[in-house]
Amino acid sequence: MKTSQNTNLEGWRIAIFPGSFDPFTRGHESIVRRALPLFDKFIIAIGVNADKRSFMTMEQRQTWIERVFKDDPQVEVITYSGMTVDAAREVGAQFIVRGVRLIQDFENEKHLAEVNRDLTGIETILLYTLPEYSHISSSIVRELARYGQDVSAYLPKEADMSLLPTSNK
Repeated sequence: MKTSQNTNLEGWRIAIFPGSFDPFTRGHESIVRRALPLFDKFIIAIGVNADKRSFMTMEQRQTWIERVFKDDPQVEVITYSGMTVDAAREVGAQFIVRGVRLIQDFENEKHLAEVNRDLTGIETILLYTLPEYSHISSSIVRELARYGQDVSAYLPKEADMSLLPTSNK
């Protein structure tokens, strides 16, 4: 795992935003941009999800997200494997930020938040997806891209479309 570059973060409010981000969408970007004012450091953590077949490599996802936030020194992008709370502890995060699109997301996130708090004391902050992004999911973007559809409307404008395995370029 790549760890936080700044080791003198005593007293900082640090959040970790975990996900597979395969690919990172406008919905993800919206959550990050809305959460930024709440924290001193915001770490986007790309995790390995053993239950999913990857569309983009970890390196492609990291490059993609770093490009989106290249002008924001508050944002750092890391990769990790294992439990999210372990990654959060390793980078000194006191908060986990999660986005919620649907009621089912809320139910899942509530249970995870309770377990994470029990295990580590790390609090989870849920941000609801803005209505204009609530229909966007990485899985829908992957499916459309596989069939050669133009997915640029669902992705951050700074995203490098050439990193998509299949796209209508």
